[in-house]
Amino acid sequence: MILFLLRRLAIGLVVIFLVSTAVFLVTRVVTSPEKAYLPIDASVEQREAVRADLGLDKPLGEQYGVFLGDLVQGDLGDSYWQPGKSTLTLVLERLPSTLLLNSVAIVLALLIAVPLGIIAALKAGGAVDRVATTISLLGLSAPQFWLGFLLILLFGVNLQWFPTSGADRPSSIVLPALALALPTAGKIAQMMRSTMIDELGRPYMLTAESKGMGQTYRVVRHALRNCTVPVLTQSSFEYARMLAGFTVVVETVFAWPGVGSMTVNALEQQDLMLLQAIVIVIATLIVLVNVITDILYSVVDPRIEVA
Repeated sequence: MILFLLRRLAIGLVVIFLVSTAVFLVTRVVTSPEKAYLPIDASVEQREAVRADLGLDKPLGEQYGVFLGDLVQGDLGDSYWQPGKSTLTLVLERLPSTLLLNSVAIVLALLIAVPLGIIAALKAGGAVDRVATTISLLGLSAPQFWLGFLLILLFGVNLQWFPTSGADRPSSIVLPALALALPTAGKIAQMMRSTMIDELGRPYMLTAESKGMGQTYRVVRHALRNCTVPVLTQSSFEYARMLAGFTVVVETVFAWPGVGSMTVNALEQQDLMLLQAIVIVIATLIVLVNVITDILYSVVDPRIEVA
């Protein structure tokens, strides 16, 4: 297990290095960072002065060496938008809110999707299956911004059950978590249904039935456990997708104080250094999610060997 973790972490470091290099090239070559500091009508002399202050007048190779040295030390530069503040500190201040929102959303998605998928599989081809499949497809197809506004209108404005923005109260997380969870639940429910149907038709399940084991026992004790790995894979993928950008829409709609809403603010302010820090931190988290998922495979199914 230790060798596996070291191998996976080494691969993760390579991925983070490649992502960081891509971010460096985008922020130094494709765009012009000095534009974030200066008005549109700034003179050439002003632009050159800012470039010198930011170290952009040096050769690209020298800039890259400085960038890697700072990256190893955890220095991702200061924010253009909020001068004097470390971009890494700004991201880490918002990160717990995003992780909390994503974690609650994935738990809600599993609580909805797993029973829905099992019911659809047990009644495959029947009316119950069609209803369950329709519900999961509706959740899968609904755009998140539209779903967010619908939840605000129904539960926030009309029924006034939950706050519609911010994170001042524990109940503030309900609506944004639902907006994230419902599309995710649709995908996991479809995965659970197809996997469960496959497991129910396997010889060991027919043998268990011939021995007089009840349906509930067969599903919970045997089939459900064998469905865990593909569901875990899909859940991990969906969590990574949330981190990679799906949270941005929901956090913006609900004014949730996380990394997603900060990303929108950074784009509006053309704060390339802050965007650079956000991308690197999120890439690191996605690598960690993949490593944790690989470890969980061997926990939920001992037949799987980590290698």
